[in-house]
Amino acid sequence: MIVVDRVTFAYETAGAPALREASLTIREGEYVGLIGANGCGKTTLIRQLNALLLPAEGSVTVDGLDTRDRAAVAEIRRRVGMSFQNPEHQIVGMTVEEDVAFGPGNMGLPTPELRRRVDEALAAVGIAALAGRLPHTLSGGEKRLVTIAGVIATDPRYIAFDEPSAYLDPAARRRVLALIRSLNRERGIGIVHVAHDAREIVHADRVAVMEAGAIRCEGSPRDVLTDREMLRGLGLDAPPAVEIIERLREAGVGVKGGALTLKEAAAEVAAHIRSVAPGGGAEER
Repeated sequence: MIVVDRVTFAYETAGAPALREASLTIREGEYVGLIGANGCGKTTLIRQLNALLLPAEGSVTVDGLDTRDRAAVAEIRRRVGMSFQNPEHQIVGMTVEEDVAFGPGNMGLPTPELRRRVDEALAAVGIAALAGRLPHTLSGGEKRLVTIAGVIATDPRYIAFDEPSAYLDPAARRRVLALIRSLNRERGIGIVHVAHDAREIVHADRVAVMEAGAIRCEGSPRDVLTDREMLRGLGLDAPPAVEIIERLREAGVGVKGGALTLKEAAAEVAAHIRSVAPGGGAEER
């Protein structure tokens, strides 16, 4: 597992710490969503996970390897892949195929193994047909898939995604989010998903909320993301399904709470309509 233990960190150009005794555990194969207002430290925290940044106080360990141990950094970065918010900052190859080969190529793999990993990674994200394309000719969604393929090719145990739907149109956003869930559910890769939109992490195993450089609370998506007042207090929006149900309840409609998705909200509304219909056993409202 990855253990972030009371980590404090400050950038040299900033006075206040970006992280203040932040603690978080990510178990192997777990999907953890991370939300919080802009500037709360989310990106700084996930960059601690693979030693891009190092704690000033506290510690970060990856499967028992300390990120401050220089001898362990290469293995830590192999185990923890990183997908940055802007894919253009991560693409370095002249072609898609070259870019996906960059990470595993630096691991000193024999040519047949490198070829296998690149082909499998391209196929896994559905862009094998783009292997020979120049990255600058791709759409934003395709560039995002290229960077994810490059991470997959290094065979990580965990991947940290920093707002992976940023800059994407709705269709590309759905494709990328479905891929992230697939990497977790089908491949068993541990996921840390930084999100601005709470809808993106309703399928996570656990959600952690950051405030002012620390983890304010964590729990199941249903427990955390239906706490509308807490989210509002942090300047965050609850998922649309939560807003719909809570507004109906505020208007006096007797629907149950707890819906996270629009499908669940529709089911709750339908159940309420059935209950108040003639013969439904409740007074019509």
